[in-house]
Amino acid sequence: MSTPSSGIITGISGPVIRAFIHAPVKMFEVAYVGKSKLLGEVIRIQEEYVDIQVYEDTGGVAKGEPVSFTGELLAVDLGPGILSSVLDGIGRPLKVLGKDNIYLQKGIHLATIDFKKKWHFIPLVKAGDRVESGSFLGYVIEGSYLRHTIMAPPGTRSSTVLWVASEGEYTVEERICHLDTGEELSMKQRWEVRHARPVLNRLPFDKPLLTGQRILDTLFPIAIGGAAVLPGGFGTGKTVTQQSLAKWCNADIIVYIGCGERGNEMTEVLEEFPELTDPFHDAPLMERMVLIANTSNMPVAAREASIYLGMTLAEYFRDMGYNVAIMADSTSRWAEALREIGGRLEEMPGEEGYPAYLGTRLAQYYERAGRATLLGFPEREGSVTVINAVSPPGGDFSEPVTQASLRLSGAFWGLDKRLAQQRHFPAINWQQSYTLYDDSLAPVFEKELGPEWKKLKSYLKGMLDREKVLTDLVQLVGRDGLSEKDKWLLAQVETIKVVYLQQNAFSDIDASCSMKKQLMLLKLLHSLDDMVQGRIESGLLYDQITDFPLRVELLRLREVSEKDMEQRYELWLKNFDAKLNSLVVVPE
Repeated sequence: MSTPSSGIITGISGPVIRAFIHAPVKMFEVAYVGKSKLLGEVIRIQEEYVDIQVYEDTGGVAKGEPVSFTGELLAVDLGPGILSSVLDGIGRPLKVLGKDNIYLQKGIHLATIDFKKKWHFIPLVKAGDRVESGSFLGYVIEGSYLRHTIMAPPGTRSSTVLWVASEGEYTVEERICHLDTGEELSMKQRWEVRHARPVLNRLPFDKPLLTGQRILDTLFPIAIGGAAVLPGGFGTGKTVTQQSLAKWCNADIIVYIGCGERGNEMTEVLEEFPELTDPFHDAPLMERMVLIANTSNMPVAAREASIYLGMTLAEYFRDMGYNVAIMADSTSRWAEALREIGGRLEEMPGEEGYPAYLGTRLAQYYERAGRATLLGFPEREGSVTVINAVSPPGGDFSEPVTQASLRLSGAFWGLDKRLAQQRHFPAINWQQSYTLYDDSLAPVFEKELGPEWKKLKSYLKGMLDREKVLTDLVQLVGRDGLSEKDKWLLAQVETIKVVYLQQNAFSDIDASCSMKKQLMLLKLLHSLDDMVQGRIESGLLYDQITDFPLRVELLRLREVSEKDMEQRYELWLKNFDAKLNSLVVVPE
């Protein structure tokens, strides 16, 4: 570790401080700025001057005040106590920060985890065992069920355990293991947030991340370890969609980053999530979550650091063998922070004022996602899946942040303002959206749901594609000019959109839909279509069917549980077939 240096403030431009230094410093070295010791980070070095981005409000800082450098890069303490916490953009627990004041105080330096709390440690190794980087040493139970594994930190040399603590209560700083190399390990480890944690090797995308959202799981699935981008203009439902994914996706751990979003939206998250029950365990949802809150009125530089903090926490839990989903809302606000700091540094702007290195910084973040085999013993797999919202100005998907995100992600879930205005949620445009994981995940879905899944999925895509042709035809000849069959097909597409593609995020049953229930719903819609088309070919008129409250009945059926639907949908089809047979066929 280099000897810490010091300096003097010579200039201030918002969150960017210029300082004269007395000794060399490193890029991204952490600094304490001014008499208040505000936390900052070196972002540019020019001879004997450095520029520092400060993660706190610089109001009141004066020229001539001292700057001290730590010799370390921005890092976070990792260990028991992270789960269920709410952190700011640089890893400070907001509950402690706001304990004595409704406003966040400046110059307060807090650890991410509580160093005084004792945890019940259970060892998994004994004296004489070999361990290396990433090996399991023991575990503690966080919350009511989740096993938080204590690992040898990255960089630990292959060595022999000389002593390990017996089962009992320990703080995160107490020694729990002594190695023959002289290393003494505790339950706490520290990691630099801008550096990816190492893995053994990368694995293919052949397992789906099930979201519980029908339009995503059926048409645009994402693989575990993949990356998805969720762009949409104001009011299209980005935040609600991400919150639904956080509640219902089948990841083991959720890291949710409110990156520069409105304070009232983050307040809803902070109030709602602690009240929710985990759908996979009989426990509060927050027991498997970490929230990072960095609202639009918080210091802009901390917004830039928040996504690296979130990714580091995600990688830490991945190393335990968990599947982690990280959700940032939104990377546009993060890019705006880059743009503001770049402007204050007088850097040459790129497209729309964003810095020329925008794509590089996004790539450094997205490339840390993935599914991998991990270092150490026992052998295990883990993953980090990225789902990022993007807020393009005016809903323009051609702007730089959306385009850079598209190049780095495998799934594009484009939100449509027109659908949102029609109260169609989730407002994902099925014509613009796509996924690159379809082929690799198809064998998994076929194995789980049977060969008919592919046929039903093709039916759904075909009907949605046909809608545009029929809509264009209606504009030319009017609805009355359509054939009886085309009239039905147009109505059936509308039914599919209402019953299958729309989903009620506030319904206890419909907020999440299992793959088995999705299969039954699609079979129901496909069988309904076959029945009606067969009767129309026999001479039935479309107007004779319009008296049936089809959509109302299907929506009611959608709101039943998977078990009840399994019993009822065949009966419903049988009753509907009887109704069709009771109608009088008009002779040609």
